[in-house]
Amino acid sequence: MANTGEKVLIIGAGGQIGLELTENLSKIWGASNVVPTDLKPTESFKNNPFEQMDALDKDALFGIVKKHKITQVYHLAALLSATGEQKPMSAWKLNMESLFHVLDLAKEKYIKQVYWPSSIAVFGPTTPRENTPQYTVMEPSTVYGISKQAGERWCEWYFQKHGVDARSLRYPGLIGWKSAPGGGTTDYAVHIFHEALKTASYECFLSENTTLPMMHMEDAIRATIEIMQAPAEKVKIRGSYNLSGISFSPKEIANEIKKHIPEFKISYKPDFRQAIADSWPKSIDDSRAREDWGWKVKYDLPKLVENMLVNLKEHNLVK
Repeated sequence: MANTGEKVLIIGAGGQIGLELTENLSKIWGASNVVPTDLKPTESFKNNPFEQMDALDKDALFGIVKKHKITQVYHLAALLSATGEQKPMSAWKLNMESLFHVLDLAKEKYIKQVYWPSSIAVFGPTTPRENTPQYTVMEPSTVYGISKQAGERWCEWYFQKHGVDARSLRYPGLIGWKSAPGGGTTDYAVHIFHEALKTASYECFLSENTTLPMMHMEDAIRATIEIMQAPAEKVKIRGSYNLSGISFSPKEIANEIKKHIPEFKISYKPDFRQAIADSWPKSIDDSRAREDWGWKVKYDLPKLVENMLVNLKEHNLVK
């Protein structure tokens, strides 16, 4: 795509999604037009005009938006589910206040467009777990989920009251080979590949039949860019869209890994993350995303497992 003058800011660019999103958006808009920010500098952004920033620092955010004439903000900074339960007040403060800073800049017309990720954590134990619909009971039981549910409502409110072009997706568990997991309940599905290649064994913190919605990182990045590039009239849901990839259990992914590493063994030792996983859906209905702006998933389980093992080995990334 030709550069049409967009200047993109990515808040929390050093995380699991941010690294790959920065790389992909740099290909679209040019690295000099994509500004990654994070608490700490990293070698990953040597081609971009990186800015060190705390997402809670409103003045720093405003200064960077003005300095780089930012038009789009992808706001990814958050404390995730498992970490959030251990630091509840920190999670609430970071996840909510930083969002208000971005939405207020859009309300004041300093930026044109906001992307903010939601999550399947917005659902809870009272939500229908099979083929969870777009509109359903939402009683999240984690601080992360509560903050994401609240954030969805605020994004919609800013759209309705102030015309803010905020867009959002409810990510399932994300699985990618380029970065380390960031403290989420679905992270076993990344760790398992590293351990399979390193020791041919893995002790899973969820029980063997805990089925959860998952998605290859490539699909998630593609969905994020597609919703941001969709015409505004096609983005009909301004809270957050359900997004679905594939659903599987630790036992199912282990069996798929054994096709490539026959000696691989898995054991199970559920911890506090089991209760979080048990409150989440098993599968997601994302028909609205497919109907409204043409979403389509590419990776099934066999393709995902092969891609992860090949790339982790090829790029020597096993930790």
